[in-house]
Amino acid sequence: MGGSMRVVVTGAAGFIGQMVVRALAARDMLRLDGTERRIAAILATDIAEAPLHALAATHRRIHALPGTLDDPAVLNRIVADAPDLIIHLAAVVSGQAEADWDLGMAVNLRGTLALIEACRRMGRPPVVVFASSVAVFSCADNDTITEDTLPAPRSSYGTQKLMGELALRDASRRGFLKARSLRFPTISVRPGAPNRAASSFASGIIREPLAGQPAALPVPRDLRLHLASPGKALEYTLQACGLTQDALGGETTLTLPGISVTVGGMIDTLAQLAGPAAAAHITSQPDTGIAAIVASWPGKIRCPRAAALGFTPNTGIAELIEEHRNRMNSAA
Repeated sequence: MGGSMRVVVTGAAGFIGQMVVRALAARDMLRLDGTERRIAAILATDIAEAPLHALAATHRRIHALPGTLDDPAVLNRIVADAPDLIIHLAAVVSGQAEADWDLGMAVNLRGTLALIEACRRMGRPPVVVFASSVAVFSCADNDTITEDTLPAPRSSYGTQKLMGELALRDASRRGFLKARSLRFPTISVRPGAPNRAASSFASGIIREPLAGQPAALPVPRDLRLHLASPGKALEYTLQACGLTQDALGGETTLTLPGISVTVGGMIDTLAQLAGPAAAAHITSQPDTGIAAIVASWPGKIRCPRAAALGFTPNTGIAELIEEHRNRMNSAA
């Protein structure tokens, strides 16, 4: 067993970020780079201050660091904290990155590069878990691909994530850090209000009907999605921390498994689980911009390398829907 460790979580005010911070605070130990370590402190950073302070109020080990990764004071604090683990979730979502080039580049790429520079200033290389996305891929007609398919993003978001992967891969090779870039499936069902991600509908067509609210469907019913639940995303993140660097064999990017399901299949399963009245809240409202982005994403990805390392997908769309319903009930 190793000694204690300090953790930094960027993007900690986001939904997945808060899940990660709370999960870390709820446990004493975490496997890091193959060794069990005791969690001594968690530094949560994000541009949104109120959620950070709310997190910090829940547990003595959580400390709030409001600000952006282009702020020298934020970076200096991270370097001074000398974390053993950085979970880098800070990002601008796909639709927003497409609409605002400058913001997407500042957060999704330059923020990652700034974090790498901070790691170079540390006394020992931390493990860095980076949230990438299957948006780095593109394919014709929503096709099936494998994890070995050459990335060729058709969105600014996917391009920025791919550049971050490559920079982290090289920084890992140089010994500045120990990278694990995770290409997450589309995450569904996300709670809260719709966001500007092109994939926002993948949560909206489940979340809103279950709340008795209308939901717009901007894509055809036969479109396939590569999905994972928020709980699975948390599991993947913590699992990636525990991998030994040797197990990655120099290839620090992992494409994570998901379930492949059509939008129509999602709606049909919703009707089976929650009744036809729930599915009736969904109306077709084609959006050519969203459809063009999402149709270039793979409908299914085969991920034998991730499977060999122990990453397993959800059992099916029913599991994603039930996870969300359970979360709704526990929050009520």
